[in-house]
Amino acid sequence: MSTCGIPAGELAAPASPVPTHAAGPAKGQAFYSDTLPPEFLQRSPADFITFGVEVLNANRRSAGLSNLVQVSAAPTLPPPENFRAQLTAEGVILTWKGVPPPQSVTGLHFVYRVYRGTEGNNSATIVGDVPLNPDAQAELRDHSFDWEKTYKYRAMVVTMVPQPNQPDLPVEGDDTPSVQVTTHDIFPPAVPSGLQAVYSGVGQQPFIDLIWSPVTEADLAGYNVYRHEEGQQAVKINSAPVATPAYRDNNVQSTRKYFYTVTSVDLRGNESAASEETSEQVP
Repeated sequence: MSTCGIPAGELAAPASPVPTHAAGPAKGQAFYSDTLPPEFLQRSPADFITFGVEVLNANRRSAGLSNLVQVSAAPTLPPPENFRAQLTAEGVILTWKGVPPPQSVTGLHFVYRVYRGTEGNNSATIVGDVPLNPDAQAELRDHSFDWEKTYKYRAMVVTMVPQPNQPDLPVEGDDTPSVQVTTHDIFPPAVPSGLQAVYSGVGQQPFIDLIWSPVTEADLAGYNVYRHEEGQQAVKINSAPVATPAYRDNNVQSTRKYFYTVTSVDLRGNESAASEETSEQVP
């Protein structure tokens, strides 16, 4: 498009025009909403509609068109309903009600897209795309967030338009209302398993070695070891979290039987339940 023929619409000049001698870009923006006529709505979904703007002076003379922008003629779908976010130990679970695909459009496919942004920041990150599913409930899990932050999530339906020898062109529909989640970690790590105790002491100071299967969670800080004797209360015997899934108890005495459990602790101090108990007799 090199010239403007019949305009799609006109806007009145601003009430307080910027002086011609003003330095720098003019402040403020103008907005126009174009209601497309039926012939545009019946175009191929792979077509584009081109828009340009020209400014007319009092004599309706113009310096020419602005830069041109293209808008896909592909239809978009309304946003999902009942968009919700729930914080769990496995991540933020995002759910919504499915949107039925249009019946009359061929050659296109649709996906749900979820964005995540931080509070007070206009930028957003794509959490993921999910193929359009008209079932009653759809779901996406976000594992890529950081703990102890506040996020806002929103979802939409994206029309994917095939392009020759290029990736599909995404045309985003309207957003759902944002939902806010504060990722405060109150979830303990997994419970250690496979705890075993083995006594050693022939010809040396007696001790009991403990080993167990490692907990593989990324935010693991270490382990706590608890010990008690028959009929007594269990007491933690390590002064700092144990970094590896093994511990040597050097404070043992002959003829006594000791009972042990182990817990795991994450970086924010959440502690798991106790492992299964094991015991060992000191001769």
